Amino acid sequence: MTAPAELDLPGLDESTDEDRPWVALVWNDPVNLMSYVTHVLMELFGHPRPVAEKMMMDVHTKGRAVVSSGTREQMEHDVSRLHAKGLWATLQQD
Repeated sequence: MTAPAELDLPGLDESTDEDRPWVALVWNDPVNLMSYVTHVLMELFGHPRPVAEKMMMDVHTKGRAVVSSGTREQMEHDVSRLHAKGLWATLQQD
């Protein structure tokens, strides 16, 4: 019996999923005021006002913004805190 041939697939990403960071995303919604979103980002993550305002404007104009990054467990916690403040948030692997 012969061994199976190895496939050489161009562009194959050999990094493991564990190597890629996770991010928490805040999504645009029709409920929360822009000033409130800015306030929450400053309160929960300690972002300076200019950084929080830029993130808020990304949410408003682009529909979403990355507000934190780290391990999956950290991002699950951050998303939970954002939900508790009434913001629409998800996590994904970057």
